[in-house]
Amino acid sequence: MNDTPGWASPGSSPSDGQGPDVPRPAEPADAPGAPSKWSANQPPAAQWTPPTAPGPSGPVPPSAPAPGWGGGPHQGGWGRPPAAKPGVIPLRPLGVGEILDGAVSTLRAHWRTVLAITLTVSVITQIGDILFQRFLVPAPPQLSADATPEEALQQSVESLKASLISLGPTTLLTLIGTFITTALLTVVISRAVLGRPVTLSDAWREARPRLPQLLGLTLLLPVLSAALMAIGLLPGLLIDGSPADVLVTALGGVAAVAVILWLLVRFSLSYSVLMLERQGVIASLKRSAKLVQGAWWRIFGILTLTMLMMFIISMMIAVPFTVIAFAVDGSGLSGLFAGTTPQFGLVFLIITGIGAVIAASITYPISSGVSVLLYIDQRIRREALDLELARAAGVPGYDSSSPGDTAPRS
Repeated sequence: MNDTPGWASPGSSPSDGQGPDVPRPAEPADAPGAPSKWSANQPPAAQWTPPTAPGPSGPVPPSAPAPGWGGGPHQGGWGRPPAAKPGVIPLRPLGVGEILDGAVSTLRAHWRTVLAITLTVSVITQIGDILFQRFLVPAPPQLSADATPEEALQQSVESLKASLISLGPTTLLTLIGTFITTALLTVVISRAVLGRPVTLSDAWREARPRLPQLLGLTLLLPVLSAALMAIGLLPGLLIDGSPADVLVTALGGVAAVAVILWLLVRFSLSYSVLMLERQGVIASLKRSAKLVQGAWWRIFGILTLTMLMMFIISMMIAVPFTVIAFAVDGSGLSGLFAGTTPQFGLVFLIITGIGAVIAASITYPISSGVSVLLYIDQRIRREALDLELARAAGVPGYDSSSPGDTAPRS
């Protein structure tokens, strides 16, 4: 891809900062007397730059389409022919099953590149987490069975503090690993949609210029969520010693969670916007909110289903490794049966870390794939991106379009 904003198409908002000297696509010839269906502000020309894979003698040309696609968008007798499918998804509005299948198909079609990304990032983050947990994080305090109610409460508070401290490094490493895999996998999935090959070096070369902005976006959303949660809990925390403080705190927490959930779904497409449209952080958030508008519940349902599937897959992998780790690490197993806080040794952390690496290698690409394909699906429905993708993939009959082809898909 070049440095111009990508993945934009007729009907989308131009990027911020684009001046009038930027070339625009020619407006279509509407029917005489009919009002123009095109917006006065059009995105710059050549907004979709088909990714190319370097070969020995230059870029590899687009792969030939499979037989039976039809000659173009207006051929095929009654209605349109079957949608072109140059890559992992058909170029039309997608159902939930097709989005999930496209994410899994990307993992199968580009498994070498995908596993090289996820395994490398997962191994590095897990090694860092093991070192933090083993040598830097303080051991949790032991809970006494004979403690008075006041002592038991104090011990519980100290244990909670130790748990929060131990979650800090893990959370930070998870954020770093997530933003790197998101950047690289977004490039891989965008090429998989067009049926193009991609290597790890290709993905890194295209994603590297966007890493600072993506890091800012990755850090901004958790900070925003924490600030909203603090605002929701603050009124109840200020009412000290009153019986109503618990109720006010609970209501404030529930309200904060609802607002955070609403915003996270609204901004769920911002990562794809930032990577594929070359937008800034704030512009990506606004663009995501625009694409999600009117489809919040649908996107919420798909994201929730995806998270549930990822949780089940992670548990299916993590539980056996955890059982093995307890069996191998005598201190952890004896501490568990003794009813005290177990002291996990290095062997325990390594075994559970291996399970976490395997789980992340499967869940990362599927989760990223769903996010990117949701973005593509929304743009197909709103902005007829399927026509631009078909032209970029070299599908015959899509070299030009008529005004009717720019209508939103339902």
